[in-house]
Amino acid sequence: MSQRADLIVTNGAVYTCDPSREWAEAFAVAGGEVIAVGSTEEIAALSTADTEVLDAGGRMVMPGLCDVHTHIGPGGTQAAWELALPPTDTVDEILAKVGERAATLAPDEWLVGGIVGSTVLDTVAKGGYLHALDEAGAGRPVILRDDSMHNRWVNSRALELMGVGEHTPDPEGGAYVRDVDGKLTGVLHEMASKVAEDTAIASIPDLADRHAVSFKTALGILNSFGITAAQDAGTLEYGLRALADLDDRGELSAWVVASLPARPFFEEGLVGEDLYAVAGTYRRTHVRPDFVKLFLDGVPMTRTTAMLTPYLCHGDHEDPTYKGESYWTHEDLVRTLERCCELGLGAKLHATGDASVRLALDAIETVRAARGDGPVFQIAHVEYVDPADLPRFARLGVIPDASPYIWYPNVFQESIANQIPPEPFSRSWPCKDFVDSGALLSAGSDWPVVPLPNPWIGLETLVTRANPDPAVPGELNPAQRLSLPDAIAAFTRNSAKAMGLGDVVGTIRPGFSADFVVLNHNLFDITPDRIHTTQVERTFFQGKAVYGRSAG
Repeated sequence: MSQRADLIVTNGAVYTCDPSREWAEAFAVAGGEVIAVGSTEEIAALSTADTEVLDAGGRMVMPGLCDVHTHIGPGGTQAAWELALPPTDTVDEILAKVGERAATLAPDEWLVGGIVGSTVLDTVAKGGYLHALDEAGAGRPVILRDDSMHNRWVNSRALELMGVGEHTPDPEGGAYVRDVDGKLTGVLHEMASKVAEDTAIASIPDLADRHAVSFKTALGILNSFGITAAQDAGTLEYGLRALADLDDRGELSAWVVASLPARPFFEEGLVGEDLYAVAGTYRRTHVRPDFVKLFLDGVPMTRTTAMLTPYLCHGDHEDPTYKGESYWTHEDLVRTLERCCELGLGAKLHATGDASVRLALDAIETVRAARGDGPVFQIAHVEYVDPADLPRFARLGVIPDASPYIWYPNVFQESIANQIPPEPFSRSWPCKDFVDSGALLSAGSDWPVVPLPNPWIGLETLVTRANPDPAVPGELNPAQRLSLPDAIAAFTRNSAKAMGLGDVVGTIRPGFSADFVVLNHNLFDITPDRIHTTQVERTFFQGKAVYGRSAG
């Protein structure tokens, strides 16, 4: 080979994620791409006096990780500007932290924070806590997001600024939750959350600067966990603009694939055809507005997931036959997916229930029959899938976008088990069945639904199906455990293919972007219950270091 290397990575246990050559000793980089993978001697022959040499010190080196489902703007905004709450906080702990934060804010400044655990939201939705949040906010409007990011908890001042009173009708697709006496509780479900978010955002004087800081912060966090490619799961125009500006300045340190909402989202902005029409103007080398985002249903904690079997009934106030409802008809969904085909855009379909998954597969089957293979279609979350529908993913080329972080260590499952009957609950997240069937299982964090986009927690739970914290015992559907190589594939080459970057990232092989990480230990030398202790020593994006762990 005549080409000479800008960078050589040597003395490492290089796990390439390339099935044709899983392990190597070294590799070479030139112009931001991998140009050779091989033995120490083979790669050393490509060096010159100007070549940088990275001695991995025997550590494991692997491709940069690919998060197929994250929310970059909200994650960065939360980290840079908002009150951080772990989803395990109790009501009293949340109120105390809100009170401390409120004391640092201007009298009319919005206090925004999260994450509120689903079990807490279940409690406050019953009523009796609105006054307590009022006191904690000390006259300031408060908005707190739950761990699904679909729902909010606000105080009376926020409701006042939103123009919501006791007799205000619910918005389409949402609810101002009331107690048994018809009084507002401060809990907002689904699209009612958008009213609060829009009101809070309208109070910010310099949104462009705020967005720039938020996205830059988010990229730093992603890089610190070894993530060098991400699919943003709901991207409005301000996000496209912020990402394009970063790429124009050479400051974008990850490949970002955008998902354009087909219908009104949790924030104000262009959606559907209006957004599709302008998205192309923000396309850059590392910014790919290549997907449409569709919400087929909500979340099981608030009984907005569409199920094939009825929810658990907790009394006369609930319909024992209620199964939830989809937000789309088959006909509307087919039309939208056909439009995706016409535009050359993939689709990410949020579907948390087995009924909504079936709706998605039925629509995709109709479109595939009419138009052939077409663009990439992902079904996001795949929490509940009827066994009869599992083989259809591979047959139709549909990619399951799994969210292993949602099992543990947060409180999702306790709240979900209070709504979903034992039989479907027991077969949740059928990851091994997907792999065994030939479906391209991919993994993402759904950050900031979880506190951090830490892939090592998600990777461990794919392998163990257990909580990394031994203080919280239990396993979830342990028959669905994955092997370590299959779990790693879900966070690398599979997710890369899922987001349309399979020929660019996800493996260490010649011609691919030189995106890689150096780890503190070899994942294959530790027990699976230690995977969550993995730390990234260094992260490289296109051959340039974008993160280095402090020795302290």
